[in-house]
Amino acid sequence: MDVNERIKAVLAEHPMVLFMKGTPQFPMCGFSSRAVQALQGAGAAFHAVNVLADPEVRAALPHYANWPTFPQLYIQGELIGGCDIIEDLHVAGELERMAQDVAGVVH
Repeated sequence: MDVNERIKAVLAEHPMVLFMKGTPQFPMCGFSSRAVQALQGAGAAFHAVNVLADPEVRAALPHYANWPTFPQLYIQGELIGGCDIIEDLHVAGELERMAQDVAGVVH
């Protein structure tokens, strides 16, 4: 399975995915840490992928979604954005609504 197929498989398996540097328990950059805090603050159940542990995904993902930086949040396989967008959605109350909508979807 090539790297793009692996990315698609992760996105198909999990309704909300955060590709980040590090893990939610041990973020390895400030942007990833802020994104996790916003998601947790919104009560979002998300799957995290540590791109530092998978150099192939780290190299391919910016081209996959045409988004150059990490973290990257996907909901239902669609790129939502990075740290600033995640935080803006949280402040506006939209991230919580999106997380609740996803939680109601059965996979």
